Amino acid sequence: MWHFISDQISQKIHQDFICNDIREISEGDSHSAYRLCDGRRRFFTKVISEDKYEHFAAEIEGLEHLRQTNIFKIPEVICMGTQEGKCFLVLEFLSLSQGDDTAWFDFGSKLASLHQQHTQQMYGWQEDNFIGLTPQPNKWSKSWANFFAEQRIGFMLQMLAEKGQKLCDIDSAVESVNSLLAGHSPVSSMLHGDLWIGNTGFNKNLAVIFDPAFYYGDRETDIAMTELFTQFPTSFYRGYESVWPLPEHYQYRKSIYQLYHILNHAFLFGGQYLQRAQGTLKNLASMY
Repeated sequence: MWHFISDQISQKIHQDFICNDIREISEGDSHSAYRLCDGRRRFFTKVISEDKYEHFAAEIEGLEHLRQTNIFKIPEVICMGTQEGKCFLVLEFLSLSQGDDTAWFDFGSKLASLHQQHTQQMYGWQEDNFIGLTPQPNKWSKSWANFFAEQRIGFMLQMLAEKGQKLCDIDSAVESVNSLLAGHSPVSSMLHGDLWIGNTGFNKNLAVIFDPAFYYGDRETDIAMTELFTQFPTSFYRGYESVWPLPEHYQYRKSIYQLYHILNHAFLFGGQYLQRAQGTLKNLASMY
C-alpha cells in the first residue's frame, strides 16, 4: 500500500517521492494517521477502511471550502484513493505548536471574520457529510429552529434509539428544541462544525483548522463547541468579540447547541456521555 501511495503522491506533486520513513502518529477512533517522509519532504496520511470512502471525500469538500476563504491555514489536500481494502487521504504535513495569547486572539478574530463574511440564505449544505464517524444530514432549510431540532438533535436521538439507547421521547425533544429556538433567525454562517481544540493548532503562529463537519448555520454553534470539552484560551474569545460580538442570549442557547456534540459522543462512546446527555435533556425539558 505504501508504494502505491508514494506513486500517487509523486504524480500529484510532479516529483519523485519514495517513502523511506513511515511513522504512526496516532490511531484514533475513526482512522489511523501516519507521517510519510523521503528524507526531505513529509506528508500526513490518514487511513481508514475502504467502506468509509465517503468520509474522506466529505472531509476534502469541507477543507477545500474553508481553504477558499483564505482566512485560516488549511492543510492542502494532496491525494485520496483506495488500496488493499483501505482508503487513504494524503494531506500537507504541518508542524503544529501551541499558540500564545496573541496567536489565540488572532484565531478568534479570524473565526469571527469567517462567520461574518461567508454566509448563505438558508441553513444546511448541498451534501450530507459526517461529524467524526457519525452521519450528519444537511438538507437545506429556511428555519434554523427546524433545522437544528430535526437534523441535529432529532437525528442524533434516532441514531441512539436504533442502537438501543432511547434517551427520551424523540418527538417531544424535537418539539422542545424547536420551541426554545423559535424566533431565533441567525445569519447562516460558514461553520467548521466540529471546532474542539483537537481540530486546531498553530503553524508559525498561524491558526490552523482541520477535520471539519462543514455546513452553514448559527455561528454560536462553533463557539459553543469551543467551550464544551477543553475550553479555548480567554484570548480567543476576546479576539472573536473584537470583530463580531455574540448576542446576549448566546448563553441561553449554548447548552442546546452543546447537546448535539454530547449526543454524538454518547452514540460513539456511550458511558458517561449517555448520562450527561440525559441530564442535559432533562434541563432543556425544564426550560421549555
